[in-house]
Amino acid sequence: MSAGESGGHARLDAVQNARFLLDRWTESLAQVLESMTDQRPEVRWEAASGPVSDVAGEDFLWWEQPFQISPEAAVWIATPQDTWEYAGTLTLKAAGLETVETAEAKNTWFEILGQSLAVMARSIGSLLHREVTTENGGSRPADASVGEWASVALEFAPPEARPHTPPLLVAFSPKLLELIAAPPVAAEAVAAPVSPREAVGESRPAAQSRTMDLLLEVDLPVSISFGKALLPMKDVLKLTTGSIVELNRGLNEPVEVLVNHCLIARGEVVVVEGNYGVRIQEIASRQDRLRSLR
Repeated sequence: MSAGESGGHARLDAVQNARFLLDRWTESLAQVLESMTDQRPEVRWEAASGPVSDVAGEDFLWWEQPFQISPEAAVWIATPQDTWEYAGTLTLKAAGLETVETAEAKNTWFEILGQSLAVMARSIGSLLHREVTTENGGSRPADASVGEWASVALEFAPPEARPHTPPLLVAFSPKLLELIAAPPVAAEAVAAPVSPREAVGESRPAAQSRTMDLLLEVDLPVSISFGKALLPMKDVLKLTTGSIVELNRGLNEPVEVLVNHCLIARGEVVVVEGNYGVRIQEIASRQDRLRSLR
């Protein structure tokens, strides 16, 4: 993801750390959509100036996301209806729903934004050298004073198989721009800004809240599914010692790892010091996890 060319205005692309946040956020948005739909859209942003309210029409869906670092630190996302409706519907259909109501697509889009903006919060934290989290957001338009924003294009492939999705708008509050433009210098040597995958949490563990620390101590049942079979009641009653039940999984097919009865991963059976184990080969996709909850 690359920034648009500067047009001579003091736009978001003129602030290095604003470019960093937009790069990380657009990357995380693409990753979230890919995990939910099995389609990775191309996401590009381009900075612009002027009142964002003059650009966002009546059909735009607003989301205000504050951050706990300051009451005035926030970003706003304005999404055209054609875009959020398509992305939300695509996500729910990938999870197995045949028909999708408009309200369901809207709530799904808000969930997509929530996950990607949580990554932005961690990216802000990497700039400020402190833990930054999101606060409760809401469907509220940007302040009239906001004049620095970016246009973000979402392009799903193949283009001929989907309707045109107009770009969404991202606006930064003046307070947030002030904080990231001159971040504090850490007392110790500061590592380079985290990569997109590290920001999502794949490589470097993020700082955890006390609530998360408590949840990490919760015991969850882990079970391995070698397969399933459907038997008529009359055949079940005939089962005795030595009976063989044929499962629906081949000998070389991976087994399923279930956590709290939810599919999490697949792998191969191994023997570890006389005990059976499973070597993880694949992490289940979001839609597979949703299907396993039914």
